[in-house]
Amino acid sequence: MPIPFKLKRHAPNAWQGTLVIMCFAQMVSMIGFSSIFPFLPLYVENLGTVTAISTDLCAGLVFSGQAFSMMIASPIWGALADRWGRKLMVERAMFGGAIIMALMAFARSAEELVALRMIQGLISGVMGASNALVAATVPRGRAGYAMGLMQVSMGLGLGLGPVLGGVVADAFGYRAAFYITAALLALAGIVVFFGVDEHFVARETADPKGFQFYAAWKRVLSTRGVQLAYALRFINQMGRIIFIPILPLFILQMIDTPNRINSFTGIVIGSSSAATAIFSVYLGRLGDRSGYRRIVVIGLMMTSMLFFLQALVTAGWQLLSLQVLYGIALGGIVPGISALLAVFSREGDEGAVYGLDNAITSSARMIGPLLGVGLAAWLGVRMVFGAAALFYLTAGLLAAWKLPKDNRRIRA
Repeated sequence: MPIPFKLKRHAPNAWQGTLVIMCFAQMVSMIGFSSIFPFLPLYVENLGTVTAISTDLCAGLVFSGQAFSMMIASPIWGALADRWGRKLMVERAMFGGAIIMALMAFARSAEELVALRMIQGLISGVMGASNALVAATVPRGRAGYAMGLMQVSMGLGLGLGPVLGGVVADAFGYRAAFYITAALLALAGIVVFFGVDEHFVARETADPKGFQFYAAWKRVLSTRGVQLAYALRFINQMGRIIFIPILPLFILQMIDTPNRINSFTGIVIGSSSAATAIFSVYLGRLGDRSGYRRIVVIGLMMTSMLFFLQALVTAGWQLLSLQVLYGIALGGIVPGISALLAVFSREGDEGAVYGLDNAITSSARMIGPLLGVGLAAWLGVRMVFGAAALFYLTAGLLAAWKLPKDNRRIRA
């Protein structure tokens, strides 16, 4: 029986079908990957350690280790995608991720889980692979529209995943949640395998010895405004991840039903992500009219205030409400920084610009969890939110003081 969403070869608007399929696949894969976020620190504690490494350190390493390995592997997979095909890289990320997630259900110690998470970082990377396939498929003039939809699908997945994972973990245990995650990633891979028909032609390079990465990176980093935009991206991403490893422990101090800790943690994370996905479309359009710099500055300052208030909460509903408002502010910060990078950089440097952007994001995801666990151990969990407030305040002041006032529209 033929697959109903299979693209017809050489169809005039085949890119639209590919975009729809990739948005669906990205949403499903993000649901899978993010479903383990609410209980991952508790799963580490449940497994325990078999070496001298503490469970607190392992709770940070399950996040930062995966980000570190992905930071190293992503440029390599990107180069291979240009030589062997982007669809192949998407399938590698999704099916490889499904296998590793299934193996995590059989982890016997926190150290084994950390090792599997690092392997996951080496072989997955769904977001980068999916964006590369979409960027290579859609017409150049519709790239902004396509990437906007991919961002929304990712946000929806990140919003639904923690809720699903928390509920499954409370109802059936931690290991069952990994089975669900593996199944979702496999489903996404199957949809891409049968639904996307990539007409790949390997690109030619003027340099037979390889790609001229360093020259492109040097040109990008010397462009006015780009380095500061990268600094804002790093601070924002670190602020988004610094409190995740200690969030279940913080919530446990405020709710009366500890048997529902995973579900409530999932609701908190998911609500924030959903708010980001919903408001990114509106705030992105507002930035087109009023300027991205203004949106980013306001978002950073609001986020600083919201994190300061989160350090003072005494009830779960207060934290949930502030996290939703935080998600709304992120809806302006995340696309605003991306838009500023597009405005500041030269045409033709898009690959280098967003390749470096992805590496910076991964480095922040590596450092943030370790910093959060360290601050919680030394100063208490509330100080993690206080530190995030200070980071965002610093970013907001830097953006207001140093960010170039360049409000040109992004080129189609």
